Amino acid sequence: MRPLVHPSIEDITVEGILHALSDPVRAAIYAELSISSGATCSNFLKISDRDIPKSTLSQHFRALREAGLIRSERQGVEMRNSTRCEEINQRFPGLIMTIMKAHQIQAAERMRATKRKQGSGRSRVG
Repeated sequence: MRPLVHPSIEDITVEGILHALSDPVRAAIYAELSISSGATCSNFLKISDRDIPKSTLSQHFRALREAGLIRSERQGVEMRNSTRCEEINQRFPGLIMTIMKAHQIQAAERMRATKRKQGSGRSRVG
């Protein structure tokens, strides 16, 4: 088994964070992790009503880990993940909170748009 790469806080960059969180699935994973005390990868097999294959999920977690956003620990066959929010907030005050707030706003807008599309697609019986 390859060792897990966790960059030191000094090696974490704004560009790396923005790149990792530019993917909507990774942003959703990080948002969920940030409100929990940690979770295993298998908790994220379904995100925003989409099934995520295990292999794809592994790539998403690797991108988040290598950007320095999460810390992962092997626990038997599972991988336990937690955010590094406090460390990152010390290095870049307010950055993660701002990104997550923007993610929440965008997710809510997408949900409203999806509901509108579903509502307009129904045929009316008169």
